[in-house]
Amino acid sequence: MKTHLLFPLLLLFLTGFLAADTISPNEAKLKKDKLPKIKKENSVLLLKKSNFDRALKETEYLLVKFYVSLSQSSQNFSEEFAEAARQLKKEAPRIQFGKIDVTHQPDLRKEFNIQAFPTVKLFVNGSREDPIDCKGVRQASAFITWVKRRTGPSTVLINSTAQAEALIKADDLAVIGFFRELHNDSVEVFYEMARDVPEMPFGMTASEDVCADYSIQKNTLVVFKKGKPVHNEVLEDGRQNKLGLTRLIKTFTLDLVTEYNIETSVKIFDVPVENHILLFTPTNSETFSAIYENYKSAAAEFRGQILFVLVDTNEGRNGRIFEYFRIRDIDVPAVRILNLTSDAKYKMPADEVTVENLREFCQSYLNGKAKVHLSSEEIPEDWDKMPIKVLVGKNFNSIVFNKSRTVFVMFYAPWSHDCRKLLPIWDKLGEQYNSREDVIIAKIDVTANDILSVGLARYPFFTLFPAGSDYQEVAYAGDYTLEAFSEFLEERSKTKAEPGEKDPLGGIKEDHSQKETVITEKEL
Repeated sequence: MKTHLLFPLLLLFLTGFLAADTISPNEAKLKKDKLPKIKKENSVLLLKKSNFDRALKETEYLLVKFYVSLSQSSQNFSEEFAEAARQLKKEAPRIQFGKIDVTHQPDLRKEFNIQAFPTVKLFVNGSREDPIDCKGVRQASAFITWVKRRTGPSTVLINSTAQAEALIKADDLAVIGFFRELHNDSVEVFYEMARDVPEMPFGMTASEDVCADYSIQKNTLVVFKKGKPVHNEVLEDGRQNKLGLTRLIKTFTLDLVTEYNIETSVKIFDVPVENHILLFTPTNSETFSAIYENYKSAAAEFRGQILFVLVDTNEGRNGRIFEYFRIRDIDVPAVRILNLTSDAKYKMPADEVTVENLREFCQSYLNGKAKVHLSSEEIPEDWDKMPIKVLVGKNFNSIVFNKSRTVFVMFYAPWSHDCRKLLPIWDKLGEQYNSREDVIIAKIDVTANDILSVGLARYPFFTLFPAGSDYQEVAYAGDYTLEAFSEFLEERSKTKAEPGEKDPLGGIKEDHSQKETVITEKEL
């Protein structure tokens, strides 16, 4: 065969081979139609396990809300989320909004470790690995700003003083980063931080003229409120971190001292500051003005480190927070610090609410020197006279950590319906073991007594403290029946006491001075 004929034949062969492997438009449509369908509701994709992969593959940026349909907070959240989806539908089609009702999708809830509701995560480029958490965003405008900053530039580049003034006047709050040049670590931290604070506009500049007009000589972050600078933070490479700056900037969305009420409670917990100090006082008292000014002065010194909250003790709707901190009328004015991560509470040692006392208390807490404040009821005179022994913070250790008896404890809350329903069964268990000298059946009101040695996951909560030196406390996870409690107790209890030990109900108590795990503070 002639050489000049080989090339056309080879081309014909390859063309036929490629055509055989090519999917026609009609075939592609049929193949796509077979994929799990995704319905929409108010511009939001209705996602579930069967269509989630498709949604990821077809969407560059997918912002997903994980919610519980019966949750009131999720319902209130939905309108703002849907409004943001509607506004971005035409403006940014590469960004899609979706929602997953985890009540019906337990596998997705487990995969993405959804603990609170609603939870929002951003999935990028079809990957289900390490989605970005969208925290503290609740308004439609904030959702739009947040997702735009995640998919594009997070700040505006400012080249003139006129541009800076326009940004400052555009909203109640604004932040501008003034830099000597735009290629350093501080700029990167600023840029990343702006992504997580959608509540206000951000700008940055390296213009010498703009810096001079605002009398800025070093790399500096400036917060403007209602057109005026309210905070300057000098930025040094390697000294600042994104989380620290985010905490600081977000505190400006609140007043220096924020009064706790239904409207502000959500905003207070949205600010990523884990240390809260609370002043409990009646706002109509004669001393309120002086106390408030002292409190406000101290707040300015610890901005970004501790969030200052005011609780009006005359407001009846604040009853649950009084109960949580165990604040009584005779205690006010009272000052407490709460660590949101550990749930530990701290009481200001001094009674007078002065700037000096507040400063000393806050600094002691931040330095790790403040002592945890644990409340305890007084020990009832007849605490051991009934089949069910009554424990409080002050006698808890001496009873449950002895080596002579196995102690089975019910941790309960008086207001809990589940607890009230189980108390009669617990009483019967006490009667059943009342004649046993090696076993104690007890209960403790956890709303009136702080116990740190035991993790309380829910109400009621049951824990067994076996006798013997090698004991390991055991959390009960069985059925809530008399038979199940009794069977568990028989299997786990140890009847052999340590040599030389005496009954904690009638003899020598063990010395726990080297082993104390719970510290209770006497009521003043």
